[in-house]
Amino acid sequence: MGAANITPIHKQEGRKKFVRRSSPESSQRIRRIVQWLFVALNGWLGIQFFLWVRYYERGGVGWNVPRPPGVEGWLPIAGLMNTKYFLLTGRVPAIHPAAMVLFLAFMLMSLLLKKAFCSWICPVGTLSEQLWTVGRRLFGRNLHTPKWLDIPLRGLKYLLLGFFVLMIGTMSAEAIHNFMSTPYGLIADVKMLNFFRDIGQTAAIVIGLLVLLSMLIQNFWCRYLCPYGALLGITSLLSPVKVRRDVEACIDCGKCARACPSRLAVDQLVQIRSVECTACMACVAACSAENALQFSLIPRKAATSAERWRSRTLSPIVVAVALACIFLGLVVTGKATGHWQTNLPRDVYRNLVPHAREVGHPGI
Repeated sequence: MGAANITPIHKQEGRKKFVRRSSPESSQRIRRIVQWLFVALNGWLGIQFFLWVRYYERGGVGWNVPRPPGVEGWLPIAGLMNTKYFLLTGRVPAIHPAAMVLFLAFMLMSLLLKKAFCSWICPVGTLSEQLWTVGRRLFGRNLHTPKWLDIPLRGLKYLLLGFFVLMIGTMSAEAIHNFMSTPYGLIADVKMLNFFRDIGQTAAIVIGLLVLLSMLIQNFWCRYLCPYGALLGITSLLSPVKVRRDVEACIDCGKCARACPSRLAVDQLVQIRSVECTACMACVAACSAENALQFSLIPRKAATSAERWRSRTLSPIVVAVALACIFLGLVVTGKATGHWQTNLPRDVYRNLVPHAREVGHPGI
């Protein structure tokens, strides 16, 4: 940033601090572009999958489109099960391999770039963000749950994660293979679609309540109930990239903490290690002080603080490109190695898809 965009405000220990006259921060604009690109991608996959299902439900009448493997990204449990199967056997499962490929892609994103999947890519995260934004406009503000309630509520998503990990952790490779080979496992994606197509009164009320709470409280689902986000948050603890604060450059305005949707005390920490940080960079965008807050790798030793930050900072464009490379890299690898498409005979789908509503969970 050039000198024309910053103004010295005071000296401390012989060093000037600078405040931005206007914020040129583009991270939120870039992040929203990435968000809506993935929303559009999921919308396209959803339409294609719906047409594929309807073709078989109508006995081969209608749009004969191929089944989109990318829809398996909505099967995180299948992705976790197939990942365990792969680790135990060294073989990629033939049923829902794309679920595993995408699961590993999202895990890798969190390992390298904090929980960026949640705030940059996840359609549910994008919807959640839109809901609390609308709620703030309608009601003038978002509610903050008191600390004594917030902490135990945040534990709910870890309890849900623990349940799924325990359930899958006790399964052998053979048990996973057998489950995936059942009619339920073969058309788990169709069962997921039918849940929303045939939604009952109780489920509709629960979803309506979640929507309302998401309008009142920032990222209610993501903060308190999402087990996938809990797993990615734990993985993100190993990430070398973090939001880091230069204490010398900081002017203690508190804007970063107020902007953080996860309500982290960014203005009081040197670096954000929390599992709740989604790498949304909203705090960086809100920062008034030049070079005070950055999303960066571990800073190198340098002659000046400014040089140290600039040498290791990740720009929003770099983050967006890195996420795209991870996503596309694993998808292309899956396709190139033949571990992307679930190759079942058409007769299997012809027999199962029209009767998907009658197929029950094998454990029930």
